[in-house]
Amino acid sequence: MKRVRLDVTGAVQGVGFRPFVWRLASTEGLGGFVRNTGDGVAIEIEGDGEAIGRFLRRLEAEMPPHAAIGGRRAAPVAPSGARDFVVAPSTPESVGAGAGVVMADLATCADCLREIMDPADRRHRYPFTSCVNCGPRYSIVEALPYDRARTTMRLFPMCAACRAEYEDPACRRFRAEPIACPECGPALALWDRAGQVIAARTAALEAAAEAVRRGMILALKGLGGFQLLADAANEDAVRRLRAGKGRPRKPFALMFPSLAAVEGVARVGEAERILLASPEAPIVLLRARPGAESALAASVAPGNSCVGAMLPYTPLHHLLLKEIGFAVVASSGNRGDEPIVTDEGEARERLGGIADFFLVHDRPIRHAVDDSVVRVMGGREVVLRRARGYAPLPIACASVTAPVLALGGQQKSAVATGRGGQLFLGPHIGELSSSGARAAFARAANDLPRLHGIAPARVAADLHPDYHSTRMAGSFGLPVARVPHHLAHVLGGMIDNELTGPVLGVAWDGTGYGGDGTIRGGEFLAVDETSFRRAASLHPFRLPGGEAAVREPRRSAMGALHAIFGDDAPAMNTFAPAERAVLATMLRRGVNAPLASSAGRLFDAVASLLDLCQVASFEGEAAMAVEFAAGRADRVEPLPPAAICEEAGLLVVDWRPMVAGLAEGRARGAAAEELAAGVHEGLAAAIVDVAKRVGRERVVLSGGCFQNALLAELTIERLRKAGFVPFRHRRIPPNDGGLAAGQALFAARPLIEEKM
Repeated sequence: MKRVRLDVTGAVQGVGFRPFVWRLASTEGLGGFVRNTGDGVAIEIEGDGEAIGRFLRRLEAEMPPHAAIGGRRAAPVAPSGARDFVVAPSTPESVGAGAGVVMADLATCADCLREIMDPADRRHRYPFTSCVNCGPRYSIVEALPYDRARTTMRLFPMCAACRAEYEDPACRRFRAEPIACPECGPALALWDRAGQVIAARTAALEAAAEAVRRGMILALKGLGGFQLLADAANEDAVRRLRAGKGRPRKPFALMFPSLAAVEGVARVGEAERILLASPEAPIVLLRARPGAESALAASVAPGNSCVGAMLPYTPLHHLLLKEIGFAVVASSGNRGDEPIVTDEGEARERLGGIADFFLVHDRPIRHAVDDSVVRVMGGREVVLRRARGYAPLPIACASVTAPVLALGGQQKSAVATGRGGQLFLGPHIGELSSSGARAAFARAANDLPRLHGIAPARVAADLHPDYHSTRMAGSFGLPVARVPHHLAHVLGGMIDNELTGPVLGVAWDGTGYGGDGTIRGGEFLAVDETSFRRAASLHPFRLPGGEAAVREPRRSAMGALHAIFGDDAPAMNTFAPAERAVLATMLRRGVNAPLASSAGRLFDAVASLLDLCQVASFEGEAAMAVEFAAGRADRVEPLPPAAICEEAGLLVVDWRPMVAGLAEGRARGAAAEELAAGVHEGLAAAIVDVAKRVGRERVVLSGGCFQNALLAELTIERLRKAGFVPFRHRRIPPNDGGLAAGQALFAARPLIEEKM
């Protein structure tokens, strides 16, 4: 007889791991116990040596579908004569340097879906049905170990029937912490704007669905926060929703009742089909079918050739969409750039001017978590917004050994923490411009390390001195690592692909602090094991009005034309003569017209010159317009290639011949779509040209510009043909939502900048 102690870390709580271990030990005739601990699971098995060997082999080979073992430490202990195997009470003991893993929220599984649709089942039409394979996790957990007493479900004592399932090893609800039923669990209520209860439980669901069918706007308390729902085919309802949210043109996400309904308006490939039906259930960006606009309100996604689609992912969504019977806008429950609302009282206050009714429930949301956004590029998914279903699952990063906290940037904010070779990237928060967003950011910066049992020894932040996240870094009383913006982007891509140097990182986005007064965003960085250097950059041009150019692509266009033609630049007729004269003076004198080497601002200039977008209502609108125009082109209008020159040891990509050719082509009547396609071809060719001159085989593409599927796919194809090995992001967003991951790596393993 032998006895072995196993300490297991990884995604082993909230995934049915303890019931799995119990069944495995029982089939092998072993005694002992399994229990949750502060950072994983502790197992002791006692019995015949051969049976123990089989148990150890089967442990990883037969794991539950959502489980993942990050580390396993085994040690012999003295036998105690145990013959029975039990699930023991959890303890907060810590077993090593690894941090505990909090499981992400999981979409409704097929078994639970069958139950809620079965009139004979006791959970028929119950909107909070879950089991070990699905349901809330991160959004309800308060502390580890992950047990009901440490979640917001502690407020709902189990009835006798649920308790019997919870304690039955043969049931899939054995130790399912969110277990509930109509007798003992959370319940629905429908409120009017005054907070008066109109209906409860099933009647509330039915009345809410009827309100949406009648063109009303519904505020729905979902899994990780409120959503605003409206009939996606009702132009008046969608317009009212836009006006209420202060969101003039940014596309709305849609929730469809079925995959067939999605396929009616969008092209769904195999990879996208899998994503839509996955346990993560993200919003998936799809290409709209010709004629899709006739099935949707024009205001759902004006000027956009993509459909942001998702399927119901909670029992509440399944039941509501079945009752409604058609696609709905499912937008985050917030105004403008404010954080998503999680509390029903706060919802009445902040969303009362938007929503006609509130469908609420009494299960508290401990952590706000928005819907994730994913796009398939070149046959593989790229997470553009990491939130529900993905966060805060760990990402392996061997260099992050000491405890660290990283605070990300200003836009698409997210925080990260890590230690022991694991990195935890928290969910999307948003732009840190409002007091509400800053309060949510402060909570996340404190909650994420606390939840994982991490006491940071160092804080990492962006180099930009005016970012709220950078200013907050000093408030922790810890050493602060200031990380160059575009280096953080590249390091995030390297983490995502488990790379170390040497690589060439291509970091293209809208804005990044350069430290020299230049707004950077078209960077090529040569990254080695211990150092990095700026290898190349886009040719800079001035932005008249500075920050105003971010909102007005026409200003970027005027600056680009001035960089090409000087004072002889053709007049921009989108400005009144007096305003044009003021901007021209700014450019000529270099006053309030900072230099920018930004790929994002270059795309803005192209959008304006092609008359696709002159004034933007949301970040990336102009660049998206250029991508979508290129996607409609029947042919590519050839443009002069960008020139590559060297200035003081730095390679400079001179885009001016290409943009001059674009302006000339537009003047002679060439189609905007064909010229937009030519720009994409020219930029991809320029990246390959720089890669050849730098001479590094592995090329990492990062930054918000590589959310553009056409640019990413063209660049990858050309790099491969030229003999390079390109890498792109997967689980870490290529935009600023992934900055914190790269910052954490830099804080753990600082790189020295090689000066030119």
